[in-house]
Amino acid sequence: MPTPRSSFTGEAILHKWGRLTHWEGYVCYDGQVAGRDCKLVLPDAPDPRRRWAWRAEFFGQFGGVDLELVRLGFALAYMDVQDLYGCPAAVGYWDAFYDWAVESLGMATRPALIGLSRGGLMVYNWAIRNPDKTACIYADAPVMDFKSWPGGKGSSPGSPADWEKCLQAYGLSEAEALAYPGNPLDNLAPLAQAGVPAIHVCGMADEDVPVSENTAPAAERYRELGGAMTVLLKGGVGHHPHGLDNPTPIVEFIRKHTP
Repeated sequence: MPTPRSSFTGEAILHKWGRLTHWEGYVCYDGQVAGRDCKLVLPDAPDPRRRWAWRAEFFGQFGGVDLELVRLGFALAYMDVQDLYGCPAAVGYWDAFYDWAVESLGMATRPALIGLSRGGLMVYNWAIRNPDKTACIYADAPVMDFKSWPGGKGSSPGSPADWEKCLQAYGLSEAEALAYPGNPLDNLAPLAQAGVPAIHVCGMADEDVPVSENTAPAAERYRELGGAMTVLLKGGVGHHPHGLDNPTPIVEFIRKHTP
């Protein structure tokens, strides 16, 4: 059973982790769950519903949405699963963090997920396994198929070094990876059936994670499955910078869809 909601306090986290830092002027706790480094930023005035946003990859980078959510009362969580590319082991680590956050701290049972670039693999693969635990997804220039990036099997140049690490993380040969059925692009049905809304922000000139190989087919398939996906395209913008100059549309999307 979850502990009382009052456990969602800095004292409770500090007792478990014992390391306090700061992020953008807010209290941040650093610790480990399942042997992975984690961060948890608490707002000055926590939302009474204990809402939280869960960032995959690149904590602190292009963090306009993250910062605004914390200002509005959301907690901000991060678990380091870098160089695992959303593989099943990484999903298992996230399962452990989710259980800790909900059962030990009384955080809301359906967080908003934030995935930038390769973080798209992480948030989607976890959400596909846990659609009932996902409020909504904000994905920014997300990788939806590792054959596109880091594989470089389409128009993207890919990343040979990352491709090798990706194959190792999944325990696949290249031939097995090319036939692998577990990419987010191929498994959107559970999210659509659960009614999980998504918003993607992409640069139309992105050559590293091309829209045509990732967000465009994902949006088409998701809508065909009955899911709701909003796509915001930035003309003349490549893979960077992520986000919007004014993060309000993304923030309001997340606020609307977090129960």
